[in-house]
Amino acid sequence: MINLEQLGVYLPQGHLFKDITLQINRGDKIGLAGKNGAGKSTMLKLLSGMEKPSEGRIHTPKDTTIGFLTQDIKIDTTKSVYDYLYYSNELLNRVRTRLDEINHDLVTRTDYEADSYLGLLDELTELNDLFAFHEGFQWEEKIASILVGLGFETEEFNRELSTFSGGWKMRAELARILVNKPDVILLDEPTNHLDIISISWLENYLTKFEGIVIVISHDRLFLDNVTKRTLEISQGKVNDYPLPYSLYKIRREEELALMTNAKKQQEKDIKHTKELIDKFRAKASKAAFAQSLMKKLDKTEIIEVENDAVAKMKVSFPLSLQPGKWILEMERMGKTFNDKVLFREISITVGRGEKIALLGPNGVGKSTLLKRIMGTLDGDGIVNYGHNVKITYFAQDQAEKLDVNKTIYETVDDIAEGEIRKDLRSILGTFLFTGEEVDKKVGVLSGGERTRLALCQLLLSPCNFLILDEPTNHLDIQSKEVLKRALINYEGTFIVVSHDREFLDGLTNRIWDIQDKTLKIYHYDVKEYLAKKMTLESDEVKSDGATKVTANVAVQEAKKELSQEEQKEVKRKKNSLQNQIRKSEEQIETLENKVKAMDEVILHLDYSDKANADKVLAEYDKIKKELDSVISVWETQVEKMDAI
Repeated sequence: MINLEQLGVYLPQGHLFKDITLQINRGDKIGLAGKNGAGKSTMLKLLSGMEKPSEGRIHTPKDTTIGFLTQDIKIDTTKSVYDYLYYSNELLNRVRTRLDEINHDLVTRTDYEADSYLGLLDELTELNDLFAFHEGFQWEEKIASILVGLGFETEEFNRELSTFSGGWKMRAELARILVNKPDVILLDEPTNHLDIISISWLENYLTKFEGIVIVISHDRLFLDNVTKRTLEISQGKVNDYPLPYSLYKIRREEELALMTNAKKQQEKDIKHTKELIDKFRAKASKAAFAQSLMKKLDKTEIIEVENDAVAKMKVSFPLSLQPGKWILEMERMGKTFNDKVLFREISITVGRGEKIALLGPNGVGKSTLLKRIMGTLDGDGIVNYGHNVKITYFAQDQAEKLDVNKTIYETVDDIAEGEIRKDLRSILGTFLFTGEEVDKKVGVLSGGERTRLALCQLLLSPCNFLILDEPTNHLDIQSKEVLKRALINYEGTFIVVSHDREFLDGLTNRIWDIQDKTLKIYHYDVKEYLAKKMTLESDEVKSDGATKVTANVAVQEAKKELSQEEQKEVKRKKNSLQNQIRKSEEQIETLENKVKAMDEVILHLDYSDKANADKVLAEYDKIKKELDSVISVWETQVEKMDAI
């Protein structure tokens, strides 16, 4: 459990947020929501201990372990991917080293009866138990499972991290956090560098995770599938909703509508009160009444309604001119890098009006295929464009390519042509750049603002064939919805690469999937594509499981039958274990009830009485540790029963 008490962060321009008091319980899966700059990332840094609050305190139980995935990770790139995870647990490292030392001593020593020798045997037993308790014997298997789940190929395990891109280093850091199973997992935009399949795997992992998960994400579907609670940071406060993101948004919109009406009524009341004050202030007989109205006005708490400007954005991509019936033709196209074949023998014709999603794991060649289509990269085969085809390409790093020394206005003015230049300020306003903001330098803009500006450039480049490589990177959920509406209404043809399932759903009518070094085409939507993909992987897992079961049966059949005495001994052990398990379960139930009662006490705990608060929290920690210990004993007993 984590308790936030009167938490506040003060910046030179004022409070980021203040007076935040709330409780986070074990098993909570929380989505952090709020506008860019509201303080979401700051909140995660406070919870991780990376930063300290200006006001208030965060109460975290002693020995709580926290895994925090930041957007600016710093890792040791001299290690291989596998070693980075293998040596990431200090406890297992110490136990492993000491076990090696003891085993070496036991092999070389001959004083078998000495007390020191027997002491080594006792220590060996204790360390083996500790190693088993912390899943040390399954450590290598866990590492491999998580790395594969996050998209690493087994042949990449021994590659140095320095040879990977920033996105793959981020995956390695996420894998390190997951394999260590902390009590609390904090994730800041974890899906940014994951492909669709890896995102689905991470969702499945987090839904089964028993600890606390707090996540910031612009992936609506990811939030809906993982979280059950939403904390919205808005206007310096935190609004707590026991709902996943989409349901929270519905509730929040209803609240904002009520608040908007209340604000309008309040403004009328204030106006009327001011009129009365002005009317009676000069009259001696009504002066006291005017004074009371002024005091009442001073005490009035003004209703503030957060303005969702992004939702009002109206964006459309103009069609330059109507092309012929076919847009693009590829003949036996391929690309090889240093003897590594990315794809080959791709022959396909793209017709007018096709809306294509290009999918596949990271590293299979999606961006390379787009560059081959654009003609900016050499390779095998031929690429031909149809009659009147005019292409606009939005690169994955388009926002980063903007000139940081130019202003927002200069950036679009450089690309605009003809009469449209007269409307540049109106167009920039559509993308939420208004007034004096258009004179800001690109270098001071956030990632989301730069992406919006790059999309504005796209609008000013009329075409009939759009090629978009990860256009939603750094965009918030509302901005992605605006872009999606614009693409749905676009009359031309487009190919889009994106790992955002919510963004792609209902947007495309074709799927290109780079598999086995070629291009496979599916004529159904993303949901059906993913369902078939996950079913295929599930069938493979079941097939592997069936093989293991068959092998286990064969082993069991090979074992000799137990004698009558041995059967009696087994029965005695089973009865004893059943009694132990029953007692442990009774203890667990009692302790869980105590924890539940303590949760209620802590919820209303007065932290101003430090002595009593520390006493209550210490008692809570004691009960939790006892519960964890009993659960551990129960798990060992159940494992022994399964073995019998």
